[in-house]
Amino acid sequence: MPHVSGMIQVWRILFLAVLSVLLPVSGARAQEDMVSVSILPGWQMADGSHVAALKFELADGWKTYWRAPGEAGIPPQFDWRGSRNLARAEIEWPTPKQTVTNGMRTIGYEHVLVLPVRLTPERAGQPITLSVDMEIGVCSDICVPVSVTVSQALEVSEHRPDPQIAAALAARPYTQAEAGVGRVVCKVSPIAGGGVHLVAEVDVAAMGSKEMVVVETGNPALWVTQAESVRQGNRLRAEAEIFHGEGRGFMLDRSGLRLTILSTGDAVDIRGCPAG
Repeated sequence: MPHVSGMIQVWRILFLAVLSVLLPVSGARAQEDMVSVSILPGWQMADGSHVAALKFELADGWKTYWRAPGEAGIPPQFDWRGSRNLARAEIEWPTPKQTVTNGMRTIGYEHVLVLPVRLTPERAGQPITLSVDMEIGVCSDICVPVSVTVSQALEVSEHRPDPQIAAALAARPYTQAEAGVGRVVCKVSPIAGGGVHLVAEVDVAAMGSKEMVVVETGNPALWVTQAESVRQGNRLRAEAEIFHGEGRGFMLDRSGLRLTILSTGDAVDIRGCPAG
């Protein structure tokens, strides 16, 4: 059996997802009353790529989630296959905020979210038609899964940056170099149920209170519990447990680990975590 705390995390998320599906709220009503989504067409870069954005406008009291939504959130999903002349879409996530929903910590956005997307065309110099089917969660006292599809042709002649998108790009977490991050190490040990216990240590000065380390693996088949974070001077230590969603054993790719340090101030995005 998986470790008890890991199972609690999994069941919390599964319970919320099932409850959300059962709520009698239609997609049309959710679209109208809770959130509206549109495309900001953005501009073409000198290298032929294109910067656009998805704009989420949330009703008062409602929020949506970051890519790693926390203890009780619904992770967003994006399907770009309906697009034309699109080889790759890469989301640039602005720094999210920590909130509490029904006593559980969640990570996401309120009011307006501008989500920049860097687009690589299949055929350089030709326009892209951006089309995305998305599944997102919007929450207030309840959480509702919302399905939205938006589509728009993007002009190759536009080269002026959109101030809304530029501001969202500037709001991303710092890189390791920008934040002056020193030593980063991760220690991994096996635990019952085929999972692993991860201890991450990061040498970095505090940039705000309520520091929280979010651990992502890059493998959608793996579950990660919310990390317990403790600071000692300029060293931040985080512990989490990782399990396979089907209860199987697995090899953890350290190069795919991603540690994001959130706080009431700035945030830091750390890619990869070597052995200590």
